[in-house]
Amino acid sequence: MKFLKIRLSISRIALLATYCFLGILGAHAQGIKDYPNKSITMIVPFPPGGATDSLSRIFAQKLSSNLGQSVIVENHPGAGGTIGAALASRALPDGYTLLFTTSSTHSVAPSFPRKLPYDSVTDFTPIGGVAVNPAILTVTKTLPIKTVKDLVLYAKAHPGQLNYASSGVGTVIQLNAEAIKAQAGIDMTHVPYKGSALAMPDLVSGKVHVLFDSIVSSLQPVKDGKMTALAVGGSKRSAQLPDVPTVAEAGKEFGLGQFESTTWFGLYGPKNMSPELVAKLNAAVNKVIESPDVIERFAQLGSDPTPGTPEKFSAMVARERARWTALIKQAQINPD
Repeated sequence: MKFLKIRLSISRIALLATYCFLGILGAHAQGIKDYPNKSITMIVPFPPGGATDSLSRIFAQKLSSNLGQSVIVENHPGAGGTIGAALASRALPDGYTLLFTTSSTHSVAPSFPRKLPYDSVTDFTPIGGVAVNPAILTVTKTLPIKTVKDLVLYAKAHPGQLNYASSGVGTVIQLNAEAIKAQAGIDMTHVPYKGSALAMPDLVSGKVHVLFDSIVSSLQPVKDGKMTALAVGGSKRSAQLPDVPTVAEAGKEFGLGQFESTTWFGLYGPKNMSPELVAKLNAAVNKVIESPDVIERFAQLGSDPTPGTPEKFSAMVARERARWTALIKQAQINPD
């Protein structure tokens, strides 16, 4: 009789556990179906006004409209974007905290032999690519530099006297300039900022001399005549600046004939997000960046949308990380 009672108790416990498990699955499914039912925070790891911030706000506005909930952009700049990225990595994987980031935090920073406050692969869930655009090499108008040739010759004639700005140590902007230094055999001093937008006034005034930033943040100041565009880093000229050559075109005689640099922008969540939630967000991302109005606004900033799956996005990030790792090793670039 006691044995029978024990078996019945175990059966009740098992049945209760099954009900609980099914209840959790049901609640989870209902949660995904209802997502989002409150506002979403989208962390941008750079300050307002820069390339990442500019694209993120266009993206957030359209995403909010499509999802029917507010998407709030929060800027958390510092340490080349790694502060904001680390903050996003520690959030709950419920889809209400996302990271809108760029090459700097997930392709470039992990390429250096140093410890980061996150693992760029295991601490995040990739959701999808958003856009890609070329970098643009610009200089202050306070110097007599109009071409890539002028820059190289001026730097060789004034070793160590030119300085270049970046959005922080270990960012793609720093690496762009370091690659130019290494391949052209010139010397420039690094001046890091918390974001490229903060460097713009100093470039205009001549406090810093060179900036190799994304075309998103530099395009309008160039068109306004506040700084000189020497070259774009992509494989082809920008439709927005058709008279500006590529670095490879303009710098071939100085060892820059194979130079190419583009910046990607994409969306991540914290690790352990459910596949169903990722799929829903990925579909929302693709819908946003394939909409005609967003395509047009991105084009005005020199950016091309990059719709696709999370797997396609991850593969692209990995390729970029491998490319930068090889360049860092070959050119012996030090982030400090």
